[in-house]
Amino acid sequence: MTAPGRAEDLLRELAPQVLGVLMRRHGALDLCEDAVQEALLDAAGTWPARGVPDNPRGWLITVATRRLIDLVRAEQSRRGREERFAFGAPPAELMRVPGQDVAVDRDDSLVLLLLCCHPAITAPSQIALTLRAVGGLSTAAIAAAFFVPESTMAQRISRAKQRIRDAGATFSMPPPGEFEARLAAVMHVLYLVFNEGYTAPATAGGPVELTGEAIRLARELHRLRPGDGEVAGLLALMLLADARRPARLSQEGDLIDLADQDRELWNRELIAEGVELITGALADGPVGAYQLQAAIAAVHDEAERAEDTDWPQILALYLMLDRVAPNPMAMLSMAVALAMVRGPRAGLALLATLDDDPRLAGHHRLYAVRGRLLEMAGDRAAAREAFRGALRRTTSAAEKRYLRNRISTLEREG
Repeated sequence: MTAPGRAEDLLRELAPQVLGVLMRRHGALDLCEDAVQEALLDAAGTWPARGVPDNPRGWLITVATRRLIDLVRAEQSRRGREERFAFGAPPAELMRVPGQDVAVDRDDSLVLLLLCCHPAITAPSQIALTLRAVGGLSTAAIAAAFFVPESTMAQRISRAKQRIRDAGATFSMPPPGEFEARLAAVMHVLYLVFNEGYTAPATAGGPVELTGEAIRLARELHRLRPGDGEVAGLLALMLLADARRPARLSQEGDLIDLADQDRELWNRELIAEGVELITGALADGPVGAYQLQAAIAAVHDEAERAEDTDWPQILALYLMLDRVAPNPMAMLSMAVALAMVRGPRAGLALLATLDDDPRLAGHHRLYAVRGRLLEMAGDRAAAREAFRGALRRTTSAAEKRYLRNRISTLEREG
């Protein structure tokens, strides 16, 4: 890895730790986060050329604290002494040179993750704030990754901070009764970030590689919660899915079915790591949704050929998943597994039970899966109509190309 690459990785790793130190000292999320962003920009501009300091964390804390003081002075001159301090810290506290009352070696990354996923803000805002505050990404980079104007993303992040302030949140671990829900929100946000990058391959190589960032943050969460089976399951799920990404698209950018992928292109190191993680997690405690999804991914990834896939085991895992965390999207995949085990008509019968589910109303995947099962059943005309229905509803360029190819193939076959 190049020196700039090493510096960038280190900055992303240290960003939440430095913000945690400033937050615990001063408590002002918006000002502290802005100060850390400026310190990260300073480091990104100087470290690659001059070398990483002996104590990079301390360097960032010092520079961020200076920037914070500058921001406070500017804020005081514009709006008065008490305005915009998120959690009640008096301006005098923000102006002072930090003493030894806060342990700078303490890692508050988990507290910061939980704060960014506060229930007062929506899931899109949780994603944006997590990538900005915990991921150390610029607003411009996040906006580019999600294909929205920078001003729109800036407003989203600003509103999220305001709502957290209005909710009276403090920089501390939530009470026991709230902790599990907040941790579940953190995992859901990381899962959404990963899926955004995984299902939007056009963003790969852009300003932010979302799948890589999601995996990095999931690794950090696993480091902070090593005994949590669902955290391990989430990380394993990401690794096992990402291992297949090199074979997911053709050179022309077309989606390739799992059964048709060149498995020689799959990343065996990621598969081995994911399998080890999920095997340990399943052995250690209660089974959750992320663990079951990871187990399903592991069965797929361990099959050397598509025809070697253990579909009965996958179906059994989907049945368990339906008991643990019923979800209509998972039921679509279970219909495919059921078709592989008991025949396409069995899968189609299960799909028919989902037609009236409002959560799937008009969703392109329902039509695409139906098309696939109808094709398996030999009903090409009905399969074409189902694929056309999916084509009208999807917004993904890669999926549109895939569906057009399926329709063309079926037309040629009569």
